[in-house]
Amino acid sequence: MPMPIAPVPSSSTELLLRPRQLRDLVAGVPWLGGLDNEAVGALLADSRIRSLKSREWLFRQEAPAHWLYIVISGAVRLVRSAADGHLATIRCVERGGPLGELSMVSREGRYLYSAESLRRTQLLVIPADRCRALLDAQPACRAEFMSRLALELTERLEDLALLTQADAMARLVSYLLRQLPSGRANGPRVVRLTIPKCWLAAQLAMTPETLSRLLSRLREIGAINVERHRLVLLDEQKLHDIMLANE
Repeated sequence: MPMPIAPVPSSSTELLLRPRQLRDLVAGVPWLGGLDNEAVGALLADSRIRSLKSREWLFRQEAPAHWLYIVISGAVRLVRSAADGHLATIRCVERGGPLGELSMVSREGRYLYSAESLRRTQLLVIPADRCRALLDAQPACRAEFMSRLALELTERLEDLALLTQADAMARLVSYLLRQLPSGRANGPRVVRLTIPKCWLAAQLAMTPETLSRLLSRLREIGAINVERHRLVLLDEQKLHDIMLANE
């Protein structure tokens, strides 16, 4: 069950639960970022903190969507169950990422995917009805929500196109390039691997062994350097050339 917000932090992890940090967390969600302090305070007053153990289910696909979530710490993977029972990893969500937004446009108000923690995780739990009321009352908030929804749909369509048309190397390279911020950089850019490689492999529809083999191949051609949980992109042009070769 959700727990009340802890008022007095006593560890480095609990520092994230201070009111100021929770306000910043809410403000970091694009469609909630325009709320004034009073509106954010009212939203937090109705919210709770929930803690999950590693590999614990937060909610299941098709369950009634009474809550929206924002990840405070840890990581959650989103999975969609196919008709044959196969679980496909959609993506992984880390600190600051929201969960359950798509349920707000579902006619029945149900979760469209399942969510499972990848490690010990804390989440801010917000009543879905409060969020719907915000969208109804604040046109700017609603417009940003629809904009983010369109972006989410575009990204998922890109994922689908890759999974159905491209080979494993193209899927990996596309993932790496999409992790980079827009704009130019003065030196090599870094992609941080903050989730286990087995889950990244599942997200890219390949085995962990295939992922390791492809990373080694990219390192051999001088495109990347693998440093524990970091991938340093040494030659982005080589990565773009791989994508062009698979079009």
